[in-house]
Amino acid sequence: MPADVPACARTLAVLEIFAREKRELSVSDVARFLDLADSSCSDLLHTMLKAGYVVRTAKTRRFYPTGKLYSIALDISRNDPLYMASLEMVELLSEKTGESAFCAVLDDGAVKVLATVEGKHHLRYVLRTGERIALHASALGKAVLGSLDDDEMRRQLRLKPLRKVTPETIVDPQALEENVKGQRERGWYSVQEEGNEGVLAFGIPLQIGDAKVALSIAGPIERMRKHQQAYLAEMKLIVASHQ
Repeated sequence: MPADVPACARTLAVLEIFAREKRELSVSDVARFLDLADSSCSDLLHTMLKAGYVVRTAKTRRFYPTGKLYSIALDISRNDPLYMASLEMVELLSEKTGESAFCAVLDDGAVKVLATVEGKHHLRYVLRTGERIALHASALGKAVLGSLDDDEMRRQLRLKPLRKVTPETIVDPQALEENVKGQRERGWYSVQEEGNEGVLAFGIPLQIGDAKVALSIAGPIERMRKHQQAYLAEMKLIVASHQ
């Protein structure tokens, strides 16, 4: 059986500490959090410094991670099959509709945006890759909820507070459940001004491997309503081709 490598485990623990604390840390700070001697943490942090994973401030002499780890993770994710399929779908959907397109995956009480493409219109809706979006106030979220069985849908909705984002946001759990079930019957989902005022979004769920995923487009209400049938037809074709 392979043996654990303590130095590797400690390096990962250091990165998790920085992620949790969200501030510069001294050697003593890290030593306290890891329950290790200052000398051991000093050696570890200086090794990470030489490798480019942390920097040290000139004034306080404290440490903080660089963007190197993020850059490496991004390069890895770009070759992930789920990311590649998501990117292909949003690029095609945005090309066909001219609207901003998004793909997201279920992520513990929210959906995490996997891929985005901005629309060609001057007035368009924008999301960032990696952004976590509320399940109850987005077409991406409702589409994913609708793909779950009722018990799992209720469990997911209990993981995060149902915050009132706009006056139209549904925050009553029973009303939200009925809203999702009603949209489940037609096979596609929409939110109008529930997450952002003036924005209408459509979403359709699909499964890629074991992942619960949703494809969505969003834009100004008037334009989205005008092209609703055409947009939904394109979305359904793209989803069907990736099932």
